[in-house]
Amino acid sequence: MRKILIIDDSPADTRELTEILVQHGYSVIQAEDGEAGLRAARDEQPSLVLMDIVMPGMNGFQATRQLNRGAGTRHIPVILVSNKNQEVDRIWGARQGARGYVTKPVREAELLAMIQNVTH
Repeated sequence: MRKILIIDDSPADTRELTEILVQHGYSVIQAEDGEAGLRAARDEQPSLVLMDIVMPGMNGFQATRQLNRGAGTRHIPVILVSNKNQEVDRIWGARQGARGYVTKPVREAELLAMIQNVTH
C-alpha cells in the first residue's frame, strides 16, 4: 500500500491530502476530475483512491461506480472525501462501491485510520 490516487478538483484540498500522505510514506498521484481520475487509475494501478464527490463533469459517485465496474480497476478501494456530510451521501457512496467516507476538512488521524481499515 504505497501509491494513492487523489481525485479532487480543489488544488487546496489536493495539496492538504498530499502533504498528509507524503509525511506518512505514501506516493501520490493526482487527477483534477473524474475522467482524468479513471484514466490515472487504469494506467497507474494505485493501491487506493481518495475521491472527491462534487467535481465538474463526472462527479465522484459516478467515477466510483465506474471504477468498481471496470475489470482493470474493480480491485482498487475507493474512499470518498467530501464536504457533503449527510448520511444519505454516505449510503449512496457505499452503494456505488466506496469502502469509506471522510468529511472535509480532513482530520489526519481519521484519514490514516480509514486508509488502514480499508486496505487491511
